[in-house]
Amino acid sequence: MCGCGTTHPPRLTSAALAEAQTFPYFKLYWVGPSFAGRPLAAVDGREGYNTAIGDSVYYGDCVTGKGLLGGGGSCALPLQITTVIYRLHSNGPLGPQRNTLIRDVPATIYDGGRSIELYTGRLAIDVFSDSFADASSAAQRLRPLNAPTQPGERLAPPVYCPGLAGPIDPPLRRVLDALPGRPCQRAAAAVAATERLRAS
Repeated sequence: MCGCGTTHPPRLTSAALAEAQTFPYFKLYWVGPSFAGRPLAAVDGREGYNTAIGDSVYYGDCVTGKGLLGGGGSCALPLQITTVIYRLHSNGPLGPQRNTLIRDVPATIYDGGRSIELYTGRLAIDVFSDSFADASSAAQRLRPLNAPTQPGERLAPPVYCPGLAGPIDPPLRRVLDALPGRPCQRAAAAVAATERLRAS
């Protein structure tokens, strides 16, 4: 799903950054012009946008090792942040994972802690890194690249019920139960109705 593959993303130009700053389809998240001493290396912007995998920003240079969804080959960046319109799916295929709250929104930590998916508004924000410390730090610093923001601005709760797999602790359950429009309750009711039809 990530765009790194086996090559470096193209060199960042001021025109590419300006294009990303006017990305029109949804809020595109980043952590600023640099992260942990690593410069912003590339942005997909409107020209590189793929509806199936979202739009990404890339920091640093290629390193050995990558996140679970980081593509093939030997090139991976120390930090990649991908914003995508959320499509309902189960997180089961991500393998071992931990469901939690990050910045008061539901999130899943997987790939040994190197990858985090946060759920906000109608979006999912995927943070892919080479360490849990960097992934966690980046998740705390996320802010829109193409919209004004205030320091400490909260992420909006998701308007959908994330397809979380595995245990859900009480604080996370309370957040899920209080989502706008009650999407988790509606999803549970739909599943229960389907099971009743199968049983009859």
